[in-house]
Parts: sequence; structure tokens; C-alpha cells
Amino acid sequence: MSDVTVPWDTLLLSVLLYVVIPLVAGVLTRKALENKQNHTRLNLFVQRLKPVSIAGLLATVVLLFGFQAETILAKPLAIVLIAIPLLIQTYGIFALAYAGAKAMRLPHNIAAPACMIGTSNFFELAVAVAISLFGLQSGAALATVVGVLVEVPVMLTLVFFANKTRHWFEKE
Repeated sequence: MSDVTVPWDTLLLSVLLYVVIPLVAGVLTRKALENKQNHTRLNLFVQRLKPVSIAGLLATVVLLFGFQAETILAKPLAIVLIAIPLLIQTYGIFALAYAGAKAMRLPHNIAAPACMIGTSNFFELAVAVAISLFGLQSGAALATVVGVLVEVPVMLTLVFFANKTRHWFEKE
């Protein structure tokens, strides 16, 4: 790991392309569509964009798994060794956050989403940066793809758990 060279210009370009530009575009779009009294235009835009964003995310995941399929099948032990710490981290952070939210007496409709956001690893951004910096066939790209592979079912189990334990929290 100590011999990994990070090309700073590529890193900065990745941050610009995958963080700054989408953030600015989102802010400008919201300002253009939002009216303080009426959110109809913004809500309509979000509803129309939702299928496109879901299709884009699914296409990205399918392509990533397609490009990494040979490596995933050839090195199952590497996949397990990447997945185990991710599982421990994700479930551990959720458990701490959920217990903290319960101790703070937060309502479930605040506690559950806050814990999910705190638990999420934002692998979509990590995938983009890893591929930009190290290439599609790199170990970093593989690790982030495994992260997506692990995070999706784990987050679904946490949503299931949060819904089943709604009664632990005060009524909203």
C-alpha cells in the first residue's frame, strides 16, 4: 500500500466531475424549479427524473459487475476477505447509531433514516473515483464493486430490521 501513487490531478478531476458538478447542477436546478409557496414544479421534475436515475444506477451496477465478473469468479476468497470487514463495519455502525437514536428518544421516522445514512458507504462515488484513479481492472475498483455487492443486501436487511423494530421508538 505504501507504494500506491495517487495522481492528484486525476483525483481533483474526479472530485470535480463526480461531486462538484452534480452538486452545483442540483442546487441550480432546485433554485430554478422551487417556489417557496408551491413545490409542484420541483416535485414533477423529481417524479419524471426518478425512472432515469434508477435506470442509470442499475446500468452502472450491471456494467461494473460485468467488467469485474471474471475477477469475482476467479478470486472468491478475495471477495470474502473484502466483504467481511464491510459487513462488520456496516452492521456495527448501524447498531451504535440505532442504540444512540433510541437513547436520544428520537422518533422512528428520524432515527431509521439517520442510521441508514450514517451506515451507508456511498460506494457509487467510491466506484467512480477508484476507476478514474486506478483503472477498471484494479484492485481498488474490485473492492468498490464488492462494496456495492455487499452493501445493497445489507442495507435491505437493515431496512427490514428498522421496520420490524418501529415499536421500540416513541410514536412520531
